[in-house]
Amino acid sequence: QAAAAVCVGMGSFADPPKAQGLAHFLEHMLFMGSSVFPDENEYDSYLSKHGGSSNAFTETEYTCYHFEVNREYLKGALDRFSQFFVSPLVKAEAMDREILAVDSEFNQVLQSDSCRLYQLQSHTCSQGHPLNRFTWGNKKSLSNAMGSGINLREEILQMYMSNYHGGMMKLVIIGGEPLDTLEAWTMELFSEVKAGPLLEISPKTDMPFWKSGKLYKLEAVRDVHSLFLSWTLPCLHKEYMKKPEDYLAHLLGHEGKGSLLYFLKAKGWASTLSAGVGTGGTQRSSYAYIFEMSIRLSDSGLKNLFEVITAVYQYINLLKQSEPQEWIFKELQDIGYMEFRFAEEQPPDDYVVDLAENMLFYSEKHIISGEYIYEGWEPELVKHVLSFFHPDNMRVDILSRSFDKQSQAIRCEPWFGSQYIEEDIPSSLIESWRNPVEIDGNFHLPRKNEYIPGDFSLRNASIPKSSNDDNPRCIVDEPFIKLWHKMDITFNVPRANAYFLISVKDGCSSLRNSVLTDLFANLLKDELNEVLYQAYVAKLETSLSVVGSNLELKLYGYNDKLAILLSHILAASQSFSPKIDRFEVIKEDLERAYRNTNMKPMSHSTYLRLQFLRQIFWDVNEKLKVLATLTFSDLAAFVPELLSQLHIEGLCHGNLSGDEAINISKIFQNTLSGQTLSVEARHGERVLCIPHGANFIRSVRVKNDLEENSVVEVYFPVEQDIGKDSTRLRAITDLFSNIIEEPCFDQLRTKEQLGYTVDSSPRMTYRLLAYCFRVMSSKYSPVYLQSRIDNFIDGLSALLDGLEEETFEHHKSGLIAQKLEKDPSLSYQTGDYWSQITDKRYMFDMSKLEAEELRTVGKEDVISWYNAYIRSSSPTRRRLAIHVYGCNSDIAEAAKLQEQSWTAIDDVESLKGSSQFYPSLC
Repeated sequence: QAAAAVCVGMGSFADPPKAQGLAHFLEHMLFMGSSVFPDENEYDSYLSKHGGSSNAFTETEYTCYHFEVNREYLKGALDRFSQFFVSPLVKAEAMDREILAVDSEFNQVLQSDSCRLYQLQSHTCSQGHPLNRFTWGNKKSLSNAMGSGINLREEILQMYMSNYHGGMMKLVIIGGEPLDTLEAWTMELFSEVKAGPLLEISPKTDMPFWKSGKLYKLEAVRDVHSLFLSWTLPCLHKEYMKKPEDYLAHLLGHEGKGSLLYFLKAKGWASTLSAGVGTGGTQRSSYAYIFEMSIRLSDSGLKNLFEVITAVYQYINLLKQSEPQEWIFKELQDIGYMEFRFAEEQPPDDYVVDLAENMLFYSEKHIISGEYIYEGWEPELVKHVLSFFHPDNMRVDILSRSFDKQSQAIRCEPWFGSQYIEEDIPSSLIESWRNPVEIDGNFHLPRKNEYIPGDFSLRNASIPKSSNDDNPRCIVDEPFIKLWHKMDITFNVPRANAYFLISVKDGCSSLRNSVLTDLFANLLKDELNEVLYQAYVAKLETSLSVVGSNLELKLYGYNDKLAILLSHILAASQSFSPKIDRFEVIKEDLERAYRNTNMKPMSHSTYLRLQFLRQIFWDVNEKLKVLATLTFSDLAAFVPELLSQLHIEGLCHGNLSGDEAINISKIFQNTLSGQTLSVEARHGERVLCIPHGANFIRSVRVKNDLEENSVVEVYFPVEQDIGKDSTRLRAITDLFSNIIEEPCFDQLRTKEQLGYTVDSSPRMTYRLLAYCFRVMSSKYSPVYLQSRIDNFIDGLSALLDGLEEETFEHHKSGLIAQKLEKDPSLSYQTGDYWSQITDKRYMFDMSKLEAEELRTVGKEDVISWYNAYIRSSSPTRRRLAIHVYGCNSDIAEAAKLQEQSWTAIDDVESLKGSSQFYPSLC
């Protein structure tokens, strides 16, 4: 695909105090038509027709607009895009609607703890500092501006005229044409962008961000105890080649023996720690860099809060007393060089954004390589940056549900309405942190990393480059293990991805077993953390998760040490003996994770849909009750039984030869002592078969009593994905989606302003193909949202009938091009192969087959599909609606829907007991 991005060197720091959120509002308004293309949805409609999409975001000191499109249509897309920066209409009649869009976007994050913390930090920032503002903007901030006599349209035009000129803009275009052609198009289409002085993002005043010696306690939405320590550093834009902040982040955020986290975990005070300067505009502004350490505390860690901070300063003191170590810098330099040399290609849309941002901050020579480079070891610079890590330059925030709601000191942050308390930290403590008396003997610098790869040779060197790029082959097929392999001959990088689905005995056969399996997986990751972290730093990553009734283990990164890491993981699981102190901490963590499930209405609706569809699905509230009863000895007795019978199916893909892959299968066979789990004992997912003509509805309240957003998800099952017609059915479903996606968004979001999130797309749930419409709204009730979705669906008949043949062919060719588009990187390709294996479809060239099928699909096929599966008058249509009611909507309204042929489902388990299920395919 082709893609383009423009970064404009102005963001929310430029908002006038009387109209906060103006830069974000301006970003929205540029999508609403131009003099040359006055239709509001012309740009998005053109992209949608030609396999593309667009987006934009507003940072503190820049705003970025970007799109991707099928490569043949790049010029047409650039023509429409360039007019954003030449002749936007900023239509007065569209402004009220887009204020609602900005407001809906804000309401999406109203219950986000991280956004609430960010806004509290902004609110309590020094008066007059550019951070001391409300950057999102919402209906109140923008309407209040108009109410106080400000002409918002004039303000927007003034902001646009002052800042949207050539000197402030960076443009990146990726296309299939020769560079000379792309350059000629740029000259032709962007020559009318007005000229202006060159932007210089230079370090600004060193005005203090926050008052020192303060502790801010913020009431959390989720069940967490998180400690945030922030230090303001000078702006380090010019030091991007030396990266002193990354050197310190590597040490302060380390997780190996001798590290701060290792110490805090041994005390039972913390479970995770991260440290560094974030990538966002607030953390890396021209005013300062903000170095943040975030520590997830246990109940005990919260009680010992000041001791935790004391430990932090002891470790900082260790760094101040030790000379900066060149060998550590060299390790980071080697990893950075290796990552640049073997960088995996990103999707073009992401890459243009990265490059456009880089053009703002890096010299021309380093636009592509700037983020990877470590050049010029300068210990004095490290010491200089380290000198800012002292308590008088520290901000302390605690985010927790353990919050004294009776306190007289409670204040309210005005935009989010979150409650907080500001306290003075005792001066005696600050003095003790300034000059720690001792450094705990457990603290020391990390040891050399054994996982940094040394062998980058390519295994495909002897294979002729003309070889056909085959699909994965099954190279081991034994009762205990089945292994697929494909040596990469496309991307030519020394990386490999090894994914394994480990079927265990009775992992989720009961509610109790399901919880014990979760505990086991979390404890095993905890035990392995030091090793996994070292490998992660060396860019060999691991994920271990419970998927249904199986364990899924993934290793991905440089292949040199992959087999060594796998041996280590399997040996640890084989000899696994949990420790009682870690059991208690991990159990507390899991309890929180269960409590925090479904706090977001969108994920809640997905959860409710899967709960309805899957035959075996253990409810998280029931899991929470069982967890409370489990003891250390329960787990110790369970694990040997869980691992007593196993079956492994895996994929080795990338820079691994067939022999190396077979060796990996032997590591499983030689390390794990479990017997073979029989085919009958392996859990197969079964999905509920909704009868023809059925209209099921499940209505529930949001889990968080303050959550204003409601969600409606309307799910239409199509057919089980099996048999000779399944490829054609998937292809038609995708084409239907491609045709209606943009009209759906335009009608329900842009015109009706139902909410910020409006989407429609196919679903594949354990090989059941379906189609889904979804809207999230803070303004309207689910009953009203359902009526608007139904209205849109009823209108699709006319939309499809009236679709011109040429437009239909554009959608079709655009989708075919998308299906035939090559994967941008090894990891994307592995993901495609792995989904075929986990779905037990093994159709590794599925996209290609669907593209072939699409060539023979006509408009009448799409209409027939709609008439059979979606149209309200169809006798074969089946519907499941999930309604999640926000706190401002009355769930009593749900009764109205039962008068409209809906069947309300209150007891899902009882419905399942009397329902048919599809045979298991995976």
